[in-house]
Amino acid sequence: MSIFYRPMDGVAADFIPFYWNGDYHLFYLKDYRDPEGHGEGTPWFHLVTRDFVHFEDWGEALPRGGPDDQDRWVFTGSVIERQGTFHIFYTGHNGHFAGTGRPVQAVMHATSPDLRTWTKDEGFLFFAPTELGYEPDDWRDPYVFWNEETGEYWMLLAARRASGPPRHRGCIALATSPDLLNWQVRDPLWAPDLYYTHECPDLFRIGDWWYLVYSTFSERSVTHYRMSRTLDGPWLAPPNDTFDGRPYYAAKTAGDGERRYVFGWLATRAGEKDDGAWQWGGNLVVHEVIQQADDTLKVRPPESVLAPFTEQIHLTPQLVLGKWSVSAEDITAASVGRFSAMTLGQLPDECLIEATFAYGMGTANCGLLLRTDNSLEHNYQLRIEPANQRLVLDRWPRPGDQPFMLERPLNTSPNIAINLTVLLDGTCLVAYVNDELAMSARLYEHRQGALGIFCSEGDARFDRLVVKTRK
Repeated sequence: MSIFYRPMDGVAADFIPFYWNGDYHLFYLKDYRDPEGHGEGTPWFHLVTRDFVHFEDWGEALPRGGPDDQDRWVFTGSVIERQGTFHIFYTGHNGHFAGTGRPVQAVMHATSPDLRTWTKDEGFLFFAPTELGYEPDDWRDPYVFWNEETGEYWMLLAARRASGPPRHRGCIALATSPDLLNWQVRDPLWAPDLYYTHECPDLFRIGDWWYLVYSTFSERSVTHYRMSRTLDGPWLAPPNDTFDGRPYYAAKTAGDGERRYVFGWLATRAGEKDDGAWQWGGNLVVHEVIQQADDTLKVRPPESVLAPFTEQIHLTPQLVLGKWSVSAEDITAASVGRFSAMTLGQLPDECLIEATFAYGMGTANCGLLLRTDNSLEHNYQLRIEPANQRLVLDRWPRPGDQPFMLERPLNTSPNIAINLTVLLDGTCLVAYVNDELAMSARLYEHRQGALGIFCSEGDARFDRLVVKTRK
């Protein structure tokens, strides 16, 4: 099984994580991408895991409704337990209702005594209150939690106000309840006039800070977070307000009281091409969330995901370009005014790559070559660009004047060690820098090749290069 879960008969989207008695229950929206064979709409499916590597498949949790039902598409929601009963609040979506006077979206409800068998509450339909100035067709992704400060349940929703510039009407609506059955809509938790909408809202607390998580597709497609000392705000934007990049979407969090993880999906690309349009759904990617000394958040790979990679592969340095010095301690490139590259051996389809390196003053860029051929005509570059303070994923050949594939902001300094951890599995790549920054990506067009290192117009020292596989 892939280190990044994906159902055999479709793709996974919008994971809804719930921690209970040592297990992480991961509900997700399954898209078969086969309307002719499987019909339209998305059901919820259910996985159980303790390590994010091995999964027990509990099958379909919430089936799709019929063509005329509100929940033809069972969209995102949340799970909560109350007095021994488990509750799912989810989005019932039916695009066929558009223009008919029936709201396209509503919050719906299901219950279970054991997390395995779910019964839909046919009498529960919670629509957007248009009399309070909300649009009727955007009322989704309910996140429900017990607010100890107010002694009531709170529900956060992705919603839109009915007036104002169309691209700036998005808000996170708020409803409250004493019993999970009767809900009263209050003023929005957050209405910043920034986005079309705030999808998949999520909220958690670490120490003195609340963290509000949401995803957007208007300003840019990405999962953001904001932080505040109180639920009344203000909700502040950290310098880097994302967990990952463009392909990582609809991420939500869960934790066991000691550690917290964020669960998102790595999108596929149309036609399985490196420049294909990003698609809805893909593979599960889990990051561990860490609160830093300044109270902002960073992410690192979960220890349980790295643990199975125990078999180290022998690397054989082979000069391709430039001047390199190879010793038992390090590999060094003296590349002032030129480009230097070296290969180290073929990469397995699935592997863990660990590298520690540093660059000198004035270096243009350096990093790893992935799946490269010996002529350097076909490869991917995972590149540190000091002048631009960013991590870049690039490819070669790059057709026409297309830009590089992805970038992430990254603060680095000369002669300071950079620790790079890369998980590679088929078309999936997830890279971490210094256990604080993540970049997820798809690699379609080069499926085989070697690991390499490079340096451009400067110097670099690689102190550690390790490739491991699972047994």
